Formats: sequence, structure tokens, C-alpha cells
Amino acid sequence: MLRETKAIKALAHITGGGFPDNIPRVLPAGLEVRLERAAWPRDPVFDWLAQTGNISDTEMYRTFNCGIGMVIILPAAAAAAALELLHQAGEGAQLIGEVQRGDGGVIIRA
Repeated sequence: MLRETKAIKALAHITGGGFPDNIPRVLPAGLEVRLERAAWPRDPVFDWLAQTGNISDTEMYRTFNCGIGMVIILPAAAAAAALELLHQAGEGAQLIGEVQRGDGGVIIRA
């Protein structure tokens, strides 16, 4: 369904390596991703794990997906239509950030 729109520029499966290892792999040189942490629900187990294990936010985002299993990168103009298609298909999709010029990293704003 979403693939047929031809809007998808990249996909990143958030597995081992989390956000900082997986998202940059799909970005062209000179781009980075800025994510808004408040934009997606985070299961309380991640907060418990961070607190109980004394794990920093940086390590949490590197080791765990913290509630995000897949990142779809597409033009901003296609975001609303993509979200609608995903919601119609029963997916819990959210707009969580944007691609900007930068050093190829991932910046997560609290």
C-alpha cells in the first residue's frame, strides 16, 4: 500500500544498534535525523530498565528500540498521506522527526 505511493526514500529497522547505528546507514552523506522523543509512546518497561540498570539515555537508544521498530524516511509533503495509509492498515505510526543537513548522526531531543 505505502510502497505503491513511491514516496519512501529509505527504511531503517531499529534492531541491535538502535537509532544511532541503523538510521545513518540509510542516509545520504550530509544529512542527519532529528527525532522528538515526546512524539512516540514509550512503554514503561524502557523507563524501568533504564532506572533499574542505571542505563544512560544514549545507551538506551543504542541498545534498544525504545518503542520504534521501523523508521520510514519520506518527503515531508508525503507524511500526512503516509500516516493515514498506515493508520488505515491498523499500524501505530507517528511522525517522530525530520531529516536535515548535518553530519549523518541521529539527534534525539527530549
